[in-house]
Amino acid sequence: MNADSIEWRARVHAALGDPVRLAIVDRLTLGDASPGEIGHDLGLPTNLMAHHVKILQDVGLIDRRRSEADRRRTYLRLLPTTLDRLLPMPLRHAPRVVFVCTHNSARSQLAAALWTSTSSVPAACAGTRPAARVHPRAVAVARRHGLHIDHSQTTRLDQVLRPDDLVVAVCDSAHEDMDARERLHWSVPDPVPVDTDDAFESAYADISGRIDRLALAIQPTIQPATDAAQE
Repeated sequence: MNADSIEWRARVHAALGDPVRLAIVDRLTLGDASPGEIGHDLGLPTNLMAHHVKILQDVGLIDRRRSEADRRRTYLRLLPTTLDRLLPMPLRHAPRVVFVCTHNSARSQLAAALWTSTSSVPAACAGTRPAARVHPRAVAVARRHGLHIDHSQTTRLDQVLRPDDLVVAVCDSAHEDMDARERLHWSVPDPVPVDTDDAFESAYADISGRIDRLALAIQPTIQPATDAAQE
């Protein structure tokens, strides 16, 4: 069916007309999640969750990919090009955004560099098990897009994390290894095992689109004025 047709658009609107399916799409607006995670949040049994996921997949609103960490698990992701202007962007306040992957050698570094070039909200990046250095192909792809990454600078998460940070896990392993702290999750495939320029460009493009959407939704936290400043 032609994606520009009235019939196709009607199917998308019909899929979003169910409160549960709209809640699923809302949940996926800024980050990926497994069907089990969403089902738990919404109080849905497995069979009903599967029914709603199939309808959203059939109209091209979401897709799913298998976790690179636990192969038994899959993650759902929103396909924003299908939505066009159908969704309002939820707003959140954060003093800083911290991008996290396992080794802090590629995806989190690219995300932090992209964020810094896009938003005025400060950013940092870290790894749950940081590597000795940033992957050279990550440095190279950043340079090709006019960004700078310090190839020698990787950081462990507990060295940088603050209580009020907005955490974005950009890999499955980091998301699944971290504690119960609230965070966004982006299921971005790891380019390192493939180790080609195309793989790193693909990761860059995936992260770039997500950064553009997230930057519209994140507002800086307004600090209360001090007495001296008020005087």
